[in-house]
Amino acid sequence: MLKVFLVEDERVIREGFRDRIPWEQYGFRLVGEANDGEMALPLIRKLKPDVLITDIKMPFMDGLSLSEIVKEEFPKIKIIIISGYDDFEYARQAIKAGVDQYLLKPVTRMTLRNVLLELKEKIEQDMEQKDYQTRYRDEVREFEQFSLRRFFEKLLDGTLSVKEIYEEAAARSLQLTAPCYNLLLFSIYEKGERPASGAGEQLIRRQEEVFHFFLRHPQYILFRLNIDSYGVLIKSEPWQMEELVENSLAHFKKVCGPEESRLEWYVAVGSAVERLSLLPQCYRGVNHYFAYRFILPGLHILSGATLPDHLPEQEETSIGSVDFLQMDPEIIRDFLARGGEKEIHDFVEAYLENIRNALKSRMFRSYVILNIRFAVVAFLESIGAEQAEYLEEIENAVRLIRNEDTEVFEYFVDMLGTAMGIRDRINSYQGGKMLKKALEYIDANYDRDALSLNLVAEQTGMSANYLSAIFSQSMQKTFVEYVTEKRIEKAKKLLKQTDKTSGEIAKEVGYKDSHYFSFVFKKLQGCSPREYRGEKKR
Repeated sequence: MLKVFLVEDERVIREGFRDRIPWEQYGFRLVGEANDGEMALPLIRKLKPDVLITDIKMPFMDGLSLSEIVKEEFPKIKIIIISGYDDFEYARQAIKAGVDQYLLKPVTRMTLRNVLLELKEKIEQDMEQKDYQTRYRDEVREFEQFSLRRFFEKLLDGTLSVKEIYEEAAARSLQLTAPCYNLLLFSIYEKGERPASGAGEQLIRRQEEVFHFFLRHPQYILFRLNIDSYGVLIKSEPWQMEELVENSLAHFKKVCGPEESRLEWYVAVGSAVERLSLLPQCYRGVNHYFAYRFILPGLHILSGATLPDHLPEQEETSIGSVDFLQMDPEIIRDFLARGGEKEIHDFVEAYLENIRNALKSRMFRSYVILNIRFAVVAFLESIGAEQAEYLEEIENAVRLIRNEDTEVFEYFVDMLGTAMGIRDRINSYQGGKMLKKALEYIDANYDRDALSLNLVAEQTGMSANYLSAIFSQSMQKTFVEYVTEKRIEKAKKLLKQTDKTSGEIAKEVGYKDSHYFSFVFKKLQGCSPREYRGEKKR
């Protein structure tokens, strides 16, 4: 029911409206009344009615003054002015104040009924349009995130000038100007889950809680790094930055902390910088911290403040003091499964941090090299790599190891780079097969209203996250864009070749709501389905 507020200084008229109008029969509920504008205003601010009915002449504050204030504060409220003055000047002032209807006394019940029903239809149309805008915005948000990911890749790599940063940000309606910036990198996934596998409801729910926190606040800009890692750009005044970071970390602990037995979650915090041009430097630092999620799986917050307590004193490191748990081959295999090429150097630095001085021993270096080799081979076998292929490529990566531990570093980097190259080729081939299967399913079912990214992912044995990533990367458009284009193209053919109604065509191409179909059609084609059909018949 829509809410109505009544303002009338004549008691008899006010009580007549209140008691003799069947408000609920017309789809309204009278939520309040007052005898002048001054008394009405605080009640209107509290009750936020959909319709205000007010007399034009009242003591203390008249109806025109009240209407001007209400329209300024609540532009969506519909206003009906009731006047005993058949005077053009009053009507002109009412129009200027944003009044929707100007009725002359005496107002009959039938007149008021017709006006209320007319306003009710207009309010519902406005609400419906707003719902469509929200739904459409939600559907295109996936594309916005894909576009945002590409923008941040260039920004954090340092390949954009400051001028180019602002130009690209403006093209995406991003407000980046601020006196201080910082970066968070985070990852949340189920224990034992691989990127392409299905995600459980618990993980999806926790991820959405985290996403919504950042999407609610303008100081944060959320973007995707890769299949299961995300970044957040924080922009604020310098004195606010620490509080914003702490609020973020507190939210992660609140959402993910109770689920530590089932979820892996890590957040890396950078060091604040004062210029956009310094963000690549900030990114290098936070990415280095983020690499420790593989080395220190029990440490969820990774930053310059938390890491020192978990790292050894270098001058004291010897073979006897090495923590061999941090050399578990599973750490390397996990990195190869989840890490990215840009993280290799930081991961190797973090992995070797614990054993830097111990590498002076030739025997220990040989052990480390074998450990790396066995871990890489085990990973490649687990993803189905051909032995002949990976053995040849691994041998090409082998270097002569002498007394310098820098050569262990280079060997490690080369081995991981080689393994990731093989991984990505296999993933590309497998992803191509999976994508082909997904496209075939979409092409056969795009006319189903229930079609969704999650449904296609389930039907093709992928996680929605993984399908979304490979779809965008391979098709250069998102799942929603692809499905919407297919539906609208089919609708255009039906509009040209048949006499079916817009409602019939909407259902045939997968839209249960014919009004939403018309809304999307006009968004993409610049005209309504009826106008499109008329143009084609000329």
